[in-house]
Amino acid sequence: MAAHIKGTGLFKTLLSRCRTPVIAQTRSGPGQHRCLSSLPPPPGTWSSQVSRLCYRDLYRLSITDPDRFWGSAATDRLRWVKPFHRVQDCELSSGRISWFLGGKLNVSVNCLDVHVETHPDRVALIWERDEPGTEVKVTYRELLETTCRLANTLKDHGIQKGDRVAIYMPVSPLAVAAMLACTRIGAVHTVVFAGFSSDALAGRIQDAHCKAVITCNQAVRGGRVLDLKPTVDAALTSCPTVRHVFVSQRTEKPVVMGPLDVPLEEVMSSQSAVCPAEPLDSEDLLFLLYTSGSTGKPKGIVHTQAGYLLYSSLTHQFVFDHQDGDVFGCVADVGWITGHSYVVYGPLCNGATTVLFESTPVYPNPGRYWETVQRLGITQFYGAPTALRLLQKYDDHWVKTYDRSTLRTLGSVGEPINHEAWHWFHTVVGDGRCPLVDTWWQTETGGICIAPRPADEGSPILPAMAMRPFFGIQPVLMGEKGQPVPGNSVGGALCISQPWPGMARSIYGDHQRFVDAYFKPFPGCYFSGDGAFRSEDGFYQITGRMDDVINVSGHRLGTAEIEDALDAHPAVPEAAVVGIPHDIKGEVPFAFVVLKDDLGGDTHSMVEQLRHLVTTKIAKYAVPEHFLVVRRLPKTRSGKIMRRILRKVAMETTADLGDVSTLDDPSVVMEIIEAHELYRKQTKLQEKK
Repeated sequence: MAAHIKGTGLFKTLLSRCRTPVIAQTRSGPGQHRCLSSLPPPPGTWSSQVSRLCYRDLYRLSITDPDRFWGSAATDRLRWVKPFHRVQDCELSSGRISWFLGGKLNVSVNCLDVHVETHPDRVALIWERDEPGTEVKVTYRELLETTCRLANTLKDHGIQKGDRVAIYMPVSPLAVAAMLACTRIGAVHTVVFAGFSSDALAGRIQDAHCKAVITCNQAVRGGRVLDLKPTVDAALTSCPTVRHVFVSQRTEKPVVMGPLDVPLEEVMSSQSAVCPAEPLDSEDLLFLLYTSGSTGKPKGIVHTQAGYLLYSSLTHQFVFDHQDGDVFGCVADVGWITGHSYVVYGPLCNGATTVLFESTPVYPNPGRYWETVQRLGITQFYGAPTALRLLQKYDDHWVKTYDRSTLRTLGSVGEPINHEAWHWFHTVVGDGRCPLVDTWWQTETGGICIAPRPADEGSPILPAMAMRPFFGIQPVLMGEKGQPVPGNSVGGALCISQPWPGMARSIYGDHQRFVDAYFKPFPGCYFSGDGAFRSEDGFYQITGRMDDVINVSGHRLGTAEIEDALDAHPAVPEAAVVGIPHDIKGEVPFAFVVLKDDLGGDTHSMVEQLRHLVTTKIAKYAVPEHFLVVRRLPKTRSGKIMRRILRKVAMETTADLGDVSTLDDPSVVMEIIEAHELYRKQTKLQEKK
């Protein structure tokens, strides 16, 4: 076994022991799940279990005897200051979730020190900066020293265990060090995506009562320079709890320093490169991560120490088949949960080399991802379907120009991937040889819950399906009356009927809101808010958010299903569908469609083709009432489509669009509004005729 990866090599052993295809399904009801476990298993149990069992049997063990499974994994894979005496104490109905009770550890030790002891000069981070070919490599020894200097800086400025620290930085080694420095001393970090507005930043700082902010003078992305410090200054006018602002210099541009401001690199240079790690309880807060604040008060999702770290580590290794020497390329921003779990904590806990991607998929050209794969030798590539659909618009030579032979696994994250994007990713990018894992999970789940891998050797991967539950995840589909939906070829609300270590513990400062949102809708289960379909073979396909379901004349219809049908047209790289009110039908779909640049012919003919396509793939009632052809869709810098804006455009309520500062290019909104206005005028003229 390689010293730096806990369990390395066992994944292949697991696969080799069983070749029976997997059928993952749940037929029984959830009940009231409550566990008070026995003593944890002795060390070494996890390794012996994995080496003996195939996926099917290991999954069964994780469901039927979760204390043995998770207790063994935690004992073997994590370094403990004090062993835990109980595996779990959970009652989902009340939202009480505790794992590895009595245990003490430090996350930064598990991500840094344990690897520095065995391979200090192994590369931990490859910072893929905005300009191609200017990457910076950081070893585990260097990352530990930087983390300790930053941790000592925080301590010298009064930051203590339990204090909340906001991190408002672009993707960089210093942002990772800031996260780990907080874990080193027991502070609680809340990373705020460095594209959020000052109001959004202020709302998160206020809710968390942050004592300090760590930021940069500027960010660099896609050839553009963005000011960050002025945004922080504006936010702090309404944040009295902040006592210090630590300012790093991403660029050479000087910034005006105020009374709260501390020049970060300058003060770090005089600090010791050694900082004792604070022993923390398994259930001490690790970080807060706020969900979108586009409507209502932002939710500060709470994750704690041991359970989250174990789950992100396990899922990183087993879903992506991580092996010694791999270069893991997750292109997410550290401001999102994907960046937390699969850029930082999961890979570093496993002693991996992880890529920090600062740029965009199309800078300086649409080949950027694949040029990076070639230059860095990336072995796993994990990205968002929205970025893939964007790249589909361009000629395949932007992919095929570059050597992608190092790729071994492809992954998609963030939303259900449509069939066309899946096949393009698998066939063009992966040359048809790389397993493609369409992963389903959420900020609240902490890590991947449903994915095609792990699985037994020879098990199929079906296009555009998440498929199989991860260890310890027991999906159940619930009907409209709150009852489990039995059997296969059925759909329902996607719930999980027993707890797992990586799940969120609360909403910061509002536990009742946590219970009401996730455990009250279907008592005894975690409610994901997503809908899913269980296929004839027992595999799971995510159908989209339950609140993105349109009721057309009594027919319940997921917008993702219509989008998938539209995306199947070779001339449509991307589409977004929203529901709008209708006097007779209740609701009708409104489709925003992007067409390929080199497409000739008239729009009317294309819309008729799309109507026929939706009728063929779903039903006539699913055909959108309106089609609006646009040049592009409004997206955040992480690639998420802002359907909230599209809904306002479709409903002609654009006077109050809300905060659009998180958009990658806010000018897209006016483009769409103008296109809709022209469409509306044309529609009225046709009605008069």
